[in-house]
Amino acid sequence: MKLSVLDQSLARTAEQAAQALRETIEMARYCESLGYERFWVSEHHAFPSVAGSAPEVLLAALGAATSRIRLGSGGIMLPHYSAYKVAEVFSLLANLYPERIDLGVGRAPGADMSTAVALANGRRPNFERFPTQVAELSDYLWNPDAKPLVSPRPPAGMPLWMLGSSPDSAMLAAQRGLPYNLGIFINPQARPELVKLYKSRFQPSALQPEPYAIITTSVFCAEDEERAKALQLTYDLNLFRFVTGQSENRSLTPQAALQYPLGPQERSFIASRNVSRAVGTPAQVKAQLELLAEQFAADEVMVVSNMYYFEDRQRSFKLLKEVFSA
Repeated sequence: MKLSVLDQSLARTAEQAAQALRETIEMARYCESLGYERFWVSEHHAFPSVAGSAPEVLLAALGAATSRIRLGSGGIMLPHYSAYKVAEVFSLLANLYPERIDLGVGRAPGADMSTAVALANGRRPNFERFPTQVAELSDYLWNPDAKPLVSPRPPAGMPLWMLGSSPDSAMLAAQRGLPYNLGIFINPQARPELVKLYKSRFQPSALQPEPYAIITTSVFCAEDEERAKALQLTYDLNLFRFVTGQSENRSLTPQAALQYPLGPQERSFIASRNVSRAVGTPAQVKAQLELLAEQFAADEVMVVSNMYYFEDRQRSFKLLKEVFSA
């Protein structure tokens, strides 16, 4: 099974963004040394605990810090931007780091609506225009006669990925003949039928003659199950506190999370996220990921391990790669 990594540059406090970005660069080097296929970074805005607001900038730093691993955006939120400008930026990256750059695009705002309006220069983003933007972006990347000219010219075969967690994204990827990344870590209730829909409706394109699907899921892997569950609980509680406005831009430590009084809301939130992720020892995580890959008919699995301590994330990726290489 091909294994890849999504990194979200999580900061433990709003003041630790610089450290979070340094950790992302170090993690890319580390995952390259372990033999992972890809290392993608995300786009979020107005999230004090997420430092990765500009994946295109971070990718330039990651390319300079690594030499082999594929690097990509998971993803560029296209409705905020001009398709032409995105084509220019990623063409530049692909010329800097030949045959290593993946351009993943999505429709979600990656922010609250007021922030989305600020990104769109005071206008409401036209999310309904997303399919047209994808067509324009494809043309800029792959049609040498497209106007205006993209400079530098995109390398031949520059990959464009569709990201999503809904039937709309699956159908658009199929219609455009694009590889598809289904974010079940975003939507744990996403059903395997989405990948089946994508593959059954896939229309071959010049660059993608066959459908190709990645599922991106959360992984919490440790030497013992109790430790893995503690790491998972810490993340779940921090996410719950953030979305309910209780976090005050600070994350609970694993030690504090274990002492946190769980109420019905917290328990329900955690249970809703348990259906589509892998938690436990290396052997347990391997079995869970293989089952998910089979259920979703995935060609590749991308994992995100949002753990409080950098060393725990490193250890999780190491244990995971070792158990799949054994």
